[in-house]
Amino acid sequence: MERTGREPAQQHTDTLVWGKNPVTELLKSGDAVDTLYLSDSLPQAVAGYYTALAKQCGAVVKRVPGNKLQKLCGTQDHQGVAVRAAEVQYASLEDLFAAAEAKQEAPFLVLCDGVEDPHNLGAIIRSAYLCGAHGVVIPKRGGVGVTGTVMKASAGAAARLPVARVTNLAQAIRTIKEHNVFVYCADLGGASLSRTDLSGPVALVLGSEGGGPGALTRKLCDAAVTLEMAPGQATGVDSYNVSVAAGILCYDVLRRRTAK
Repeated sequence: MERTGREPAQQHTDTLVWGKNPVTELLKSGDAVDTLYLSDSLPQAVAGYYTALAKQCGAVVKRVPGNKLQKLCGTQDHQGVAVRAAEVQYASLEDLFAAAEAKQEAPFLVLCDGVEDPHNLGAIIRSAYLCGAHGVVIPKRGGVGVTGTVMKASAGAAARLPVARVTNLAQAIRTIKEHNVFVYCADLGGASLSRTDLSGPVALVLGSEGGGPGALTRKLCDAAVTLEMAPGQATGVDSYNVSVAAGILCYDVLRRRTAK
């Protein structure tokens, strides 16, 4: 049976993994990791190494007393590190197109290029779901996966809206364009939203919190769109939070579709 995007996804559960080698391999694998627990007795260099790995996969890092970590793991063999990993059933890119076809609607997709904050990803998925998107696409590396924190921030939308996790986001964009979907990149320097027509088959690409979309992503997109801001505001605040931008853009797509 095809999943339409409104049906509940497979139950998401958490798995606790501890020990230096298992934790290192899990963090490097690109699998969904929610939280990294580090004993406060770990040397700073060791803690910094694991923190860097956690940042790559978007996991939250928590320093905890050794006795609390022992209680959490149920053993003294934790070696000062543990992770809580989310078991998630990801969709394929074709599943997202199938969801649009099942509803007899033009595809509406949201792509995240390097979004690292799980709260931002959760908020993006929530807006995408409420605005009628057929799915969200995230990279396997260079951004957070669907973790327990993402699930909570999405208010459960991540369990209802298909999320595809792809190895190569650039190739995913090429594939989407082959389906005659127009790909817009949210980026400074693009055309204003008021002058951009987000109707028809559309994909919205949101970049990372710090640097926006990557250079290759920008190049592959058909056009860029910029959200206007009120003039004369204080310098240093020159862009919207990525999840806020996603909400504004997704709502514009919804507005155009419902107007028809």
